[in-house]
Amino acid sequence: MDAKNRFETKVTFALSRLEWLGFLAVSLVLAVQHRTEIRWGVFVLLFAVIDAIGYLPGAIAFRRRPDRPVPRGYYVAYNTMHSLVTAGALAGAWALFVRPEWALLALPIHLMGDRALFGNSLKPFGVAFEPELNPAFRLFEQKYRPAAQNSVEGTDAVRT
Repeated sequence: MDAKNRFETKVTFALSRLEWLGFLAVSLVLAVQHRTEIRWGVFVLLFAVIDAIGYLPGAIAFRRRPDRPVPRGYYVAYNTMHSLVTAGALAGAWALFVRPEWALLALPIHLMGDRALFGNSLKPFGVAFEPELNPAFRLFEQKYRPAAQNSVEGTDAVRT
């Protein structure tokens, strides 16, 4: 993947998820090590607010409108709440105006869990709000496969 080819093969996607898993593991280890210092109500609140604002409204809209696209505002809410930039700003503001605390680990645990365990990242407008294979991407993979079979990475990366 590069700036001109913004897609990932199965192998590069798995490697990206492995990196996110590493960050998740570090966050979880820190949470376990400091479990007696975590205000668990704050942890649950910070963990839940990401999906309460960013995912659940769009998921409900998706299920209520199975035959129509979900309005873009739901994508913006999802991407805003599932952004590492937003999480960093929220953690910084919390540390500044409330106090620095271990409960803030809820933010990277949630985001790294989404990326590492579920493979979810930010949502582009052109795909369904809930994961489903986009016909254009399926066609792309079919066209990419023959060209990629000549390389070692491509052969492994596109194998179904």
